[in-house]
Amino acid sequence: MSGSQSVIDVQSISKTFHIHKFGRQSGKALDKVNLKIDIGEMVALIGPSGSGKSTLLRHLSGLVPSDPAPGTIALLGQIVQRNGHIAANIRHLRAEIGFIFQQFNLVGRLPLLTNVLVGMLPRVPLWRSLLRYFTDCEKREAMQALARVGMAEFATQRASTLSGGQQQRGAIARAMVQQAQIILADEPIASLDPESSRNVMESLAQLNQEDGVTILVSLHQIDFAMRYCPRSIALKQGSVVYDGATDQLTVAKLQEIYGPNIAEFYDQSESASNALLAT
Repeated sequence: MSGSQSVIDVQSISKTFHIHKFGRQSGKALDKVNLKIDIGEMVALIGPSGSGKSTLLRHLSGLVPSDPAPGTIALLGQIVQRNGHIAANIRHLRAEIGFIFQQFNLVGRLPLLTNVLVGMLPRVPLWRSLLRYFTDCEKREAMQALARVGMAEFATQRASTLSGGQQQRGAIARAMVQQAQIILADEPIASLDPESSRNVMESLAQLNQEDGVTILVSLHQIDFAMRYCPRSIALKQGSVVYDGATDQLTVAKLQEIYGPNIAEFYDQSESASNALLAT
């Protein structure tokens, strides 16, 4: 699925890990992956553990080089890496890409507001970024972002005192002030309870729908992919095995992707999950 406005373009990307002790290949984490994502899409990246989801997201952000073989990754029309070489201007390009980690990646000793303001560092002068000096206007912008994710009342609280779901919403607010055009979210709700998971996914969906930000989010729970992401891309053993409408993911297809025990990939508190499993 793609159109003329692709903002993520992956062509024949592979990644092989080796067991150096024995000199043998341990297998491909990614195996000639091809995909395109259009501007303004919200796409779920699904698949069993070890399927290559996190590896793919780290390749997209230029954190990890691919195998030294023909293959390219381009975001926003700019090359991230080609033939196993990360682009020289990757730091500049990362200013347009928000990365949300499973473990929140906030500085625990700093107030939540300061953590959110860190998202502005790519667009403030170097001396101000070193001193962490922000104007009143920038602080208001950060407060507005916190308000949008329902976290304004916790602005002065140390990040370490917040719950996991609250920290993750703070990370989303940080991406808002970064003004990222693309957000890559790596299992952002994997360690959260169902209510916190819904809050985080609602915040991402709001950012997608109201700001037009393109979002690619890897998810362990199939329910949330079905509820929030119109399109899903499934990986299995490093290969794309499904790319299409999420509502077309039948039980048979999910069993093909995950195996017969697909129930563990559902939030069993959701009646919709139980209904699907019963079909």
